[in-house]
This record gives sequence, structure tokens and C-alpha cells, in this order.
Amino acid sequence: MGIPEKIKKIEEDLRRTQVNKKTEHHIGLLRAKLAKLRKEQEESQSKKAGTSQGFDIKKSGDATVVLIGLPSVGKSTLLNRLTNAKSKVGAYQFTTLDVVPGVLDYKGAKIQILDLPGIIEGASSGKGLGKRVLSVARSADLILFVVDVFQPEARNILVRELNNIGIRVDEKPPKVVIERTSSGGIMVAPTVKLTKISEQLVKDIAKIYDIDNARIIIRDDITDEQLVDVLTGNRVYIPSLTVMNKIDLVNSGFTNELSMRLNYKFVPVSAESSINIEALKEEIYGRLGFIRVYMRRRDGETDFQEPLILRQNADVMAVCDKIHRAIKDELRYALVWGKSVKFGGQKVGLTHRLMDEDIITLVTK
Repeated sequence: MGIPEKIKKIEEDLRRTQVNKKTEHHIGLLRAKLAKLRKEQEESQSKKAGTSQGFDIKKSGDATVVLIGLPSVGKSTLLNRLTNAKSKVGAYQFTTLDVVPGVLDYKGAKIQILDLPGIIEGASSGKGLGKRVLSVARSADLILFVVDVFQPEARNILVRELNNIGIRVDEKPPKVVIERTSSGGIMVAPTVKLTKISEQLVKDIAKIYDIDNARIIIRDDITDEQLVDVLTGNRVYIPSLTVMNKIDLVNSGFTNELSMRLNYKFVPVSAESSINIEALKEEIYGRLGFIRVYMRRRDGETDFQEPLILRQNADVMAVCDKIHRAIKDELRYALVWGKSVKFGGQKVGLTHRLMDEDIITLVTK
């Protein structure tokens, strides 16, 4: 029996099995086996293809945002409103057949925004431009879901398709550490009470992934699917922002009702009529978690015109890398003024974490 046949059999078993306390162990094992087979199938297909199945997009700027939505929801128009791109616009499906890049220049940050071809249900299985499109999202810093005001349920489809190729939207990586050992079997060491998975299921799933001897430290109350994510090792975790487009076609009462009914928050806009575009730019900037750091020369003059744009929790080493990677090898220390230090001009090292609007001077050898 080949991999496709094995996958089909497990999927049928999952559909037939009722979910309850007695079957949760069995279902957990089936999910683990299914995930492993799908990974093996993906690797086999990639080897046969010999080349990458994704679009060849070079990341640039301070962060990358991808626009994801069903066909004809207004992604191209939105890209043109946000950036200087010239994405083809048309009121028919699959106008965009390639990835169109643009740059949003906002508060000193240069944010690369990619308009992806429209996603259809089943894209993760290869329908439409499927996996080629979704693969671009794996390297994004933010996923911008673009949803038609008349199809708000479409977001669930998009999240599911991303989930199927290993992109976890608005999730944090599970806090699980697997320390392989040479003997002694599998020891599960949770630091929290496990209510969603049993220690025995942890051991059995680990064995499916050819782990016979290990210490598994679990610091979250994880599910079997989250454990599989850790063992599979090719998952990415990306935050998202949802845009509800075409609000010019409905009244405010309709939009308010959506806000109360839906299980996700959204920014209401009209790309066609340029409604709320500035608010969307501010929301994108905020979600990316930027901080601005100003450089001060040794003569005491600070450049407040062009700040360095860094991500939250960036350290002095990130400043060095932003300017030139060789600088960190020559750095003696940095002088910092701002919220991250106890007093102005404090001497710090490479690992010192900076805060928004800090001022920094790099002192080299």
C-alpha cells in the first residue's frame, strides 16, 4: 500500500470515528500518523519536481506582509491604495496570476506588501495555483486576510487552507523541548497540568516519529495536534490582520452587526473608495511591532529624520546588523539614551534590548 492509499485509509478512519473520551487516544494516534504520511508525501513530491513549487520572491524592506483572500475580493485595488504598486485590477476572477509586490512607506518603515493570486477552497491540495501561492506566506511577518463584506465566512476557509500546509495563524509555538537520550525509554516531564493530552499519548505519538528514548519537557497544556506540530518541525507561526472590504456597499448597521456576530476582529475599509485606508496603515504598522531607534554621532548630533526601524525586543546587535554586519565584531560598547536604560548615555553591550525612540551611539575599536 502506497502513501496516498495509507493517507486515504486514515482519513476514512477519522471520519468514521466518533469523538469522545474513549476514542481521543485513538484519534490522536491517527492524526499523528496522518501528519507524518503527509510530510513524507510532500517531501517525495518535492524531490520528483526537483525545484521549488513556490513563487520566487525576494524579501525586502523592514517587514513583509502578504494579502490573502478569495478571488475578486479587491486585493489588487487595496495594494494600489496602500503602496506605489501597479497591480492589474479587474472585476473577474484570477486577475492576479503572479505575485505583485509593493512598498508601504509609513512612519519611516518600508513594508513590503505582496498581492497573491486568489485562494480557492482546496488550494492546499493543489487546486488553482494552490501550494505555489500559499508557500509565499510561510516567510511573511504578517498575513493580511482580505474578506468581502458579503462573504465574511471566507476567512475560515483561508485559515484552514494555511493550516493544511503548516502555517499556524495567530498561534504561539508550543513550549515543548525534546531531549533525545541513548537509553531509558521516553520520560514525559510536564511543568503544567495536562488536561488535553495524556502522558501515554505523548509517548505513543513520539514513537510514531521514531523517538524511542527521550526526555520530553512540556511547559504548555498542549493538544495532540500541537505535539505533532513540534515533532513535524516544519510549522511556522504568523500573526494576522483581517480587512473587511467593500464597506461602501453596506450601511454602518450592517458592519456593526458583523462585528458582533463574527469570532474575529476586522478593519472595515473600501479599497475602491479609499475609505479607512489610513487607519489600516496604522493597524499594519502596529501589528508588526516596530520600534524606531535614532542614531547619534560621536559629536553629539542625532539624526531624527531617518530612524532605524527594528522589531520589538531588538537588541544592539540588531542595530549593528542593520547598518553593516561587520560592525558587531568591531564594537566596544554602545551608549544609549531613552526608556531602555536607567540614565542617559548608559554604556551597554550587544545583548541590550532597545525600546521605541531610544537614541544610540556605537563606539567601535
